[in-house]
Amino acid sequence: MSATEGGTGQARGGLAGQTVVVVGGSAGIGLETARQVRAAGGEVVLTARNAERLQRAADEVNPVSTAAFDAQDTDRLERFLQELPGQVDHVMVTAGSPSYTPLADLDLADAGRDFGTRIAVMLAVARASREKVRAGGTLLFIGGTGGRRPAAGMAVMGALTAALPALTANLALEIAPVRVNLIAAGFVDTPLSASLLGDQLEVRREQLRKTLPIGRVVGAADVALALHIMTNGALTGATYDIDGGQQLVAQ
Repeated sequence: MSATEGGTGQARGGLAGQTVVVVGGSAGIGLETARQVRAAGGEVVLTARNAERLQRAADEVNPVSTAAFDAQDTDRLERFLQELPGQVDHVMVTAGSPSYTPLADLDLADAGRDFGTRIAVMLAVARASREKVRAGGTLLFIGGTGGRRPAAGMAVMGALTAALPALTANLALEIAPVRVNLIAAGFVDTPLSASLLGDQLEVRREQLRKTLPIGRVVGAADVALALHIMTNGALTGATYDIDGGQQLVAQ
């Protein structure tokens, strides 16, 4: 895997000759990003927890390589990145799922583990990327906007929603000139959303169509801003909202 030279001209150069590692790349936002990277001339390395889904994604996007493991195993994640041959240009992490549990039902050990693991994943990727991501390349994480509006069951998610932008900004300073950014998504119509909502999925879709300012549901393809963040060398330490205005309206 060869790295391209950094610099301001990269913002207009697309992804030709560049390699993007997508952690959580077998479905949803991760797979859609991999498709767009390939369409933009880049190469991809895919990881995912489920080996069968990962193989289906690989059959579609023809990655340089794949690896099946749970990204929440931070030792395994860090080792995977460190063992990549040569340098890569960008790492995008979409792995992980939200947890919405009312306080009365909350298992404190689970809550602490969920919160700590999400932070630890970002730290592990950043630490491994100091040597593996070329200067001017990108670490791109996926967070959310839903936790910005207090509600029952949102204590852990609200805390994470506040913490991730701060962590992103600090990492952008500490591992510069590698860039670090965060996409804060609202509801995105993906297989993960379907698995969380079950038979309430269509109800939620219809509610969002009626209430979102954009008048439709946000899909995985709407997170195409990821490619712009990768290719615009002036962007670092920032959080970019992609939620169709969800945080602006009562839900």
